[in-house]
Amino acid sequence: MQPQITIVGLGSGDEDQLTLGVWKKLQQAGRIYLRTDQHPMVAMLRHNGISFESFDSLYESNDRFEQVYEAIADELLRMAREQQAELVYAVPGHPMVAEMTVQLLRARCPQEGIELVIMGGESFLDQAFLRLGFDPIDGFQLLNGTELSVHALNPRLHTVIGQVYDTYSASDVKLTLMELYPDDQEVVVGHSLGVPGDEKIHRIPLYELDHLQDYGNLSLVWVPRSDEDRLRNRTFGRLHEIVAILRSPEGCPWDREQTHQSLRKNLIEEAYEVLETFDEDDPDHMAEELGDLLLQIMLHSQIEEEEGGFSVWDVIGGLNEKLIRRHPHVFGEMKADDADEALSNWQQIKQEEKRSKGIDPDELPLLSGIPRELPGLMKAYKLQKKAASVGFDWPEMQEVLKVVESELLELKEAIDSLSKKEQQEELGDLLFSVVNLSRFLKIEPEEALSDANRKFFERFGYIERQLRLKGKSFDQTDLQEMESLWQEAKKVL
Repeated sequence: MQPQITIVGLGSGDEDQLTLGVWKKLQQAGRIYLRTDQHPMVAMLRHNGISFESFDSLYESNDRFEQVYEAIADELLRMAREQQAELVYAVPGHPMVAEMTVQLLRARCPQEGIELVIMGGESFLDQAFLRLGFDPIDGFQLLNGTELSVHALNPRLHTVIGQVYDTYSASDVKLTLMELYPDDQEVVVGHSLGVPGDEKIHRIPLYELDHLQDYGNLSLVWVPRSDEDRLRNRTFGRLHEIVAILRSPEGCPWDREQTHQSLRKNLIEEAYEVLETFDEDDPDHMAEELGDLLLQIMLHSQIEEEEGGFSVWDVIGGLNEKLIRRHPHVFGEMKADDADEALSNWQQIKQEEKRSKGIDPDELPLLSGIPRELPGLMKAYKLQKKAASVGFDWPEMQEVLKVVESELLELKEAIDSLSKKEQQEELGDLLFSVVNLSRFLKIEPEEALSDANRKFFERFGYIERQLRLKGKSFDQTDLQEMESLWQEAKKVL
């Protein structure tokens, strides 16, 4: 006889809900193995003289649930091969709902020539729908409390979270839910739903989730679906929906008129406004400005979606694939012990990507790949850095200083010549040489100029405030007084 494992579901715990087919199989079985004897139906088995063995000892000898489930599957397969007969394995609830051992057996039985038969049973979900009173057709998801992620949460779906065994797992679930839901969001905890005398239902605010002490193997958490704006507005899907509405015929006239070209300046301005917040120590302002920058990305993506080019989901998908592909030391087998090695991996993979598109990196100009629209200082810095990578560089900083002095002298001569074209050219050369000096000093020129701008802003503001204290305006002062105040400002700012 071919070895066979028959898996039956013991139901949610009420003996009146046990299916007739499963009960007959339990009565006829020669040997019955339970994943755990911590289930209300075990009392009925004992009362009817049905013998069984459980795998509860494996929970004590393994550190993680995954190890327990693997060990149970190994043992069942071993016994099935040795007995060459039917072996009945009984699990709580329905075998195909939240039963990892069943999934392991489904994968391994065909490989080992063991026939697998699965008989259903009432799931804890049946009692959840009945006792908690919601219809899953409204939108429903079942999540595992032991590996809950905020990325799986959707407030517009009824969410049932199983595998909440104790206050520790309840605490983990609470912290994850709080990333999306407010602290006072009502949640429902159900214990032994549908089991007479054992059932308990608690309706509590989220922050009290780990205050309960009666968690066990038959506990679950239900978060009712909600269309509240305070929840939907924390989801990416809602952002996509809002931008689509703004661009629709019923939306905003200004948003409808925008194109890639009309939004160019906005994208740059919003990026620089984000940069300003990095020096403010104001997380709320930074979050607001990052949102404004994200809006620009959403608008450009929405324009393309309407034209049939791509959608923001394509943008996200492409980005995720690129991040995984370019970080093999994180998501693959390659190693990177430091940042330099990680960057080297990144560059190597970029070259391979170009080759896969039919582009030979060796035939590209060395200075290609630097965005045309970069701000002047930043672009000059990158151009010089690339040229220096092949040895086109001054050997010492003193040589660079000489170039700066030489370019300043040439600018002075150009000023005397009164040729605007020549003056502009020489001024550009001077700025370019100063950028080169910043590279030797290992100082980002954009950051240096940004600091200088901030310093000027604050010191000039000091002049303005001091004049106001004296009851003066700029029309009522002169350069000498302003210079005196400037020197004061340098001492305090």
